[in-house]
Amino acid sequence: MRSDASDGNTSAADAISGPFPDRSHNHKHCIDEAFSRAERLCADRGLRLTTLRRAVLKIIWEGHHPAGAYDILDRLKEQGRSAAPMTVYRTLDFLMEHGLVHRLASRNAFVGCDHPGDRHRGQFLMCRDCGMVAEMADPRITAAIHTTAASTGFAIETPVVEVTGLCGDCVDNAGSSPDES
Repeated sequence: MRSDASDGNTSAADAISGPFPDRSHNHKHCIDEAFSRAERLCADRGLRLTTLRRAVLKIIWEGHHPAGAYDILDRLKEQGRSAAPMTVYRTLDFLMEHGLVHRLASRNAFVGCDHPGDRHRGQFLMCRDCGMVAEMADPRITAAIHTTAASTGFAIETPVVEVTGLCGDCVDNAGSSPDES
């Protein structure tokens, strides 16, 4: 879900190769950064980052894989927390409303956002083999979508791009390249 090469404070173990994290990176750094950004955003907006919101955000950021609402509910139960499905959905709505997570419609699942507070429409690269998801926020892609839609009179509601394929590690492991179709 990282789209930047480095924030200047990462070690070699935190390396990011393109939008996908290096398999050996220190994932605790991703979680710590996500919490730091979420705490700042909530403080700036006068919002509460409740215990449940923190727990759900942590579950989503525990990997670079999307988490479904019922997966999150199961994880909360494993942690000894009681939560109803509606409570989890309300928590996810809050996190989405404030740009802390994105919903991937094709997977009906959620991923953490690297750019909370920045108005952007993400593009997501989703590996069909390992399940990792990387967020990009390329303004050129967003502009092309808006320009093309406007030229046809189309009113965009959800300009999210989800692209399925193989990440670099899975391509290397398969010994071939993905189709370019």
